[in-house]
Amino acid sequence: MEKIRVELGERSYNIMISGMILHDIGKTLAKFDFSNTVALISNPTVYELYGKTVAGSLKDSGYNLIEVLIPDGEEYKSLAYTEKIYEALLNARLDRKSVLIALGGGVIGDITGFAASTYMRGIDFIQVPTTLLAQVDSSVGGKTGVNHRLGKNMIGTFWQPRLVCIDTATLATLPRREFLSGLAEVIKYGVIWDGDFFEFLDINRDRILQLDPLSVTCLIKRSCEIKAEVVSKDERESGLRAILNYGHTIGHAIETLTGYTKYLHGEAVAIGMCVEAELSYQLGFIDQAEVVRLKELIASYGLPTKMPDAMKAGDLFETMQIDKKTVGGKMHFVLPQKIGKVKIQSGITAEDIRKLAG
Repeated sequence: MEKIRVELGERSYNIMISGMILHDIGKTLAKFDFSNTVALISNPTVYELYGKTVAGSLKDSGYNLIEVLIPDGEEYKSLAYTEKIYEALLNARLDRKSVLIALGGGVIGDITGFAASTYMRGIDFIQVPTTLLAQVDSSVGGKTGVNHRLGKNMIGTFWQPRLVCIDTATLATLPRREFLSGLAEVIKYGVIWDGDFFEFLDINRDRILQLDPLSVTCLIKRSCEIKAEVVSKDERESGLRAILNYGHTIGHAIETLTGYTKYLHGEAVAIGMCVEAELSYQLGFIDQAEVVRLKELIASYGLPTKMPDAMKAGDLFETMQIDKKTVGGKMHFVLPQKIGKVKIQSGITAEDIRKLAG
């Protein structure tokens, strides 16, 4: 069992990583002072694979269980489906000491966290991420939210989980495309924080792509360590935490403009990282050789590196204006200076974007 501590004072919590966590989740919950009724939030695909294991563990530990299934897909991370969760919680009479369990990927984690943060003005929830992307990124740090048709994650809260349980065995059933998508966020940590980790991802590419248990556990642990360190220093993104948005300004705009259907989140972020690296080179902040290194590593993991051919620069710029990272009409980009170091830059213009979007 690997354990990482996210230090946030009274909101601190552990990230637990192993290959058998799901079977013991009932015993894990018993260590907390939760009410007897637990809500398990998942989607049909994940529930079919792991729901019975989790439900059985909870029932064996004496918990009453209600289950809420949300359809699989980014388009269902919405206020409408959050209301369905509220209705189930109210019908089951969950109280302020109850806990929600998010069993699934980033969509399930985000919507469950948002429901937890707003039900009775805030109850506890536990993240049990089953995708690589959720394990290394969205399950840690307390960002919750739902999408609006005009922008991704525009409605949300900061609400830290009580615990994150990462079962690496779930990656064995993860579709290949989903696994590669998660690696985009892993690569991001190397670019923004740790050049040695970037090298690790390059040197161990074949082992990682073959799901070598030791290599995969190492990359999950290091990714979580980096995010925990950043979040511990800046919980609510007043400064440092913004570096975690590298690739996301462009990436979120691509997701929005394509209706969340053409690209997985990590694929859009991979494109965003490449485009934002080119922007950094265009502005004179990074050497071309570093941009090439970044693009080559992303491509070697089977991820896209180029903007969609049909996407217009004007539409891209307009969509980014709605993004949370735009303040006072000024867009803020995270731009790499070298592998392992980035800067936050404002004042990017429509003309800058036009040159990149071609």
